[in-house]
Amino acid sequence: MSEPRIPTIDLRPWLSGDAEARRETAETVDAALRAAGFLLVTGHGVDLALRTAIRDTARGFFLLPAAAKTPYAVKVGGRGWLGPGAEANGCAEGTRTPPDLKESLSFAAEEPTGDPEIDAEWFLPNTWPREAPALRALVTEYLTQMRTLSDRLLELLGAALGEPEDFFTRHTTHPTWGFNINWYPGTEVVGEPEPGQFRIGPHTDFGTVTVLDRQTGKGGLQVFTDDGWEDAPYDPEAFTVNIGDLMARWTGDRWRSGRHRVLPPPADAPAEELMSLVYFYECDPRTTVVSVPAPTGRVTHEPVDSHTYLRAKLDAISVG
Repeated sequence: MSEPRIPTIDLRPWLSGDAEARRETAETVDAALRAAGFLLVTGHGVDLALRTAIRDTARGFFLLPAAAKTPYAVKVGGRGWLGPGAEANGCAEGTRTPPDLKESLSFAAEEPTGDPEIDAEWFLPNTWPREAPALRALVTEYLTQMRTLSDRLLELLGAALGEPEDFFTRHTTHPTWGFNINWYPGTEVVGEPEPGQFRIGPHTDFGTVTVLDRQTGKGGLQVFTDDGWEDAPYDPEAFTVNIGDLMARWTGDRWRSGRHRVLPPPADAPAEELMSLVYFYECDPRTTVVSVPAPTGRVTHEPVDSHTYLRAKLDAISVG
């Protein structure tokens, strides 16, 4: 029986298993990232109760009147509240689409590097809503665990590429990252979807690796494969992991940047409400990304500055 295109990877054999178990895990990861750019990951050690607490606390903020949330409003790439109409991910593919049907609380790396130019763009302080005082401690703990997990994933990806385990993590000594709590309410909040409007429009992520904790639903995540759009597999304990454009470029297009979308509220369940915790892990600013050569890589891209590349992508999806 062939491996599914989006397999479930148990990290425990990779972290503590023998050489054969590690080799098999790396081969499975390589095949999955070549086929769809997505994985499910278990054995990660991140407590489900922590994820639930973040959702419950953030939901209290999202349910506030717009007037209470507006003081925290920012544009894409900022730290604060992304309100209705702020973002249209489909625009990253060059398609002019209606704004995404969601709201987000957005956080990012804030530990200064000491370089004023870099810090002013990538390491500004986060904004924590006063109306959700418990959120800061919960998110801070979660982000600590996400960075540890993401580095472990990048070590696995290094081995899957046939490179040393530190092939990617040597570039994550002081990385940037982004964290979005995405709220997908029903039609009583967002209204009836316009033609071509989604909770998140079709797109690929922009950077290295995305670690997603999501909820399942009729208006949930879909992944684009060789057979077209299909519902993403779901396991409440697992993280959904996908690679982005920069990682695909880094691997010389050996691996596929995982194209995906989040469906609009379903007509037969218009009150459906979902929430996702989305961690975007990147490399150190001013990392020059050079495609791995053949035979591992398939395409030789021009080297790019990682964060010049990311900024252009973020600007493309900002509405207004």
